[in-house]
Amino acid sequence: MITLTINGIPVSVEAGTTLLEAARFLGLPIPTLCHREGLSPYGACRLCVVEISTGPKTKLVTSCTYPAEAGLKVRTASTRVLSARRMVLELLLASCPQSKVIQDLASAHGIRKQRFKQEYEDCILCGLCVRVCAEQMMAGAIRFHGRGQTRSIGTPFDMKSEVCRLCGACMYVCPACQLRCTFTEPDKAIFPAVDLTVRFGHDKGIKFRYPWAIPGIGSTNIAKNNWEGIAIGSALAGTGLTIGENVVGMDPEAVIKNGRVVETTDLKRRVRLYQEHQRHGFGAIVVQANVEDTRLGAQEYAIEKLGVECVELKWGQGAKDIGGEVKIRELKKAQLLANRGYIVLPDPDDPNVIKAFEHGAFKEFERHSRVGILTEDSFAQRVEQLRRAGAKYVFLKTGAYRPADLARAITFASKYGIDLLTVDGAGGGTGMSPWRMMNEWGMPPVHLHSLLYQYARELADKGKALPALAVAGGFTFEDQIFKGLALGAPYVKLIGMARAPIAAAMVGKTIGNTIRDQQVPVYIERFGNTIDAIFVTASALRTELGNDAFEALPTGAIGLYTYYERLAQGLRQLMAGSRKFATQYLSRDDIAALTPEAAQVSGIQYIMSVDKTTAESILNGR
Repeated sequence: MITLTINGIPVSVEAGTTLLEAARFLGLPIPTLCHREGLSPYGACRLCVVEISTGPKTKLVTSCTYPAEAGLKVRTASTRVLSARRMVLELLLASCPQSKVIQDLASAHGIRKQRFKQEYEDCILCGLCVRVCAEQMMAGAIRFHGRGQTRSIGTPFDMKSEVCRLCGACMYVCPACQLRCTFTEPDKAIFPAVDLTVRFGHDKGIKFRYPWAIPGIGSTNIAKNNWEGIAIGSALAGTGLTIGENVVGMDPEAVIKNGRVVETTDLKRRVRLYQEHQRHGFGAIVVQANVEDTRLGAQEYAIEKLGVECVELKWGQGAKDIGGEVKIRELKKAQLLANRGYIVLPDPDDPNVIKAFEHGAFKEFERHSRVGILTEDSFAQRVEQLRRAGAKYVFLKTGAYRPADLARAITFASKYGIDLLTVDGAGGGTGMSPWRMMNEWGMPPVHLHSLLYQYARELADKGKALPALAVAGGFTFEDQIFKGLALGAPYVKLIGMARAPIAAAMVGKTIGNTIRDQQVPVYIERFGNTIDAIFVTASALRTELGNDAFEALPTGAIGLYTYYERLAQGLRQLMAGSRKFATQYLSRDDIAALTPEAAQVSGIQYIMSVDKTTAESILNGR
């Protein structure tokens, strides 16, 4: 093994590992254009440069081709490195200003003006198409021609190649002409071609079919009574679902010995419903924990006994400023929860309280959770505990708190290798809404998420590793999802939603009950009076799953699945209209601020300034 230091972090890698591979092993972002996993390194674009030294002198090298060396010191985001990358991007942007890939990289690196004359070339000579044709497709239908200024790519003698199978791999990997080649023909530039899949995690091992998830619904009756539809619908759609806090503690059938859970009914049911309907490896079931869950060992139990790979830490009960309340109408349950460590008011073990309750002086107890006191040491210790317990991925969720807390969340997530950071803005919550603390009293989502982008950008510019980011807080429709992803691009990978998906599952369940009881309302009956007639996705699901599996589906799951498919179709149309045919190409330039005040808060360009330089160039014939 070879030991070197990257951004002050020691790392040991096998001989032959490139600096790019070593940096990505640590989760450090290095932009590339000519590099692609599975293809030989080429070092043409120079975008992946890093600064290295073994003594007092330093130099810039391409990280995709330079091998790791013992004792080497590497900086991935020094001032010299960032300056070089910006210059490379300015030159690439001048060569291919029409490339959305290059535009997005330039935007991510803070390039807002073009200093060089635009050439409108259709090739940056990155060699990706040549290598994928030769190394992956085993065809070699295209090659480099000429040298220097005459260098180009084409078929031998510019004639139709006899070995070309028209596979399209060359167009797929091309960063310069991807949209021109693949999506300018009317039959190809269609919204069903938009790829909404998302991969994230330290090893990119988590994959979702769609860029959204339910970021936490816990022990409320709304969640429990509709979980079958929520879990199965989410699993079928291939998206994420987080089991929120207090599920173990609120389960009267959970077995707890010496203060630690050893068996559950509710948590096991929730996990199994998702796992049994997961398809093709898409999606993830996540178990979240607050102070009480951590004390009970809920996450360790989920990892060891239920095979859960993803766990989530939570700062602030319910992403709010105080512990959320749950009403308890039975004395024995109130006493059970108090015995399990919850704050129950009034004290259900106080003889005077018991007597007052039995005489009807009050009708219900309140169960509260602890706010939790955070330190960096306790956070680091808990992350390490979960990894030792077998957690493959560790997430963090926080809420609409002060900017310092947001900065603390993303810094800790970066430092301790968190795989996903979710920032939940106001309004939020499901079981206790509406609550002013979750709405007017919290930081508004646009402000909160704009700060999140600023902090992420600052850490990325310093060469720090970043987790995938998710934003939540009142998202319902596809245009909101588009805006949320664009506002946080390229760091935000997912949108969190809870109330809207729950409503879809509840509506689906209600429709199923009316079909069963032969009492379909008139406003629904106009579509039909059977599951296949009412739910637009029913036919496709029946074909994919088979008749028996489809008939066993709860209509709540079909309702949620249908809602997700509707969102996907709408998002694809918006993205196709923006000429973005995959989520990784979304950028902050895809949206505009309608007022100067919004531009100031978000950093998004004011609408009257959008495309100003390009428009002037067109008008002046340049």
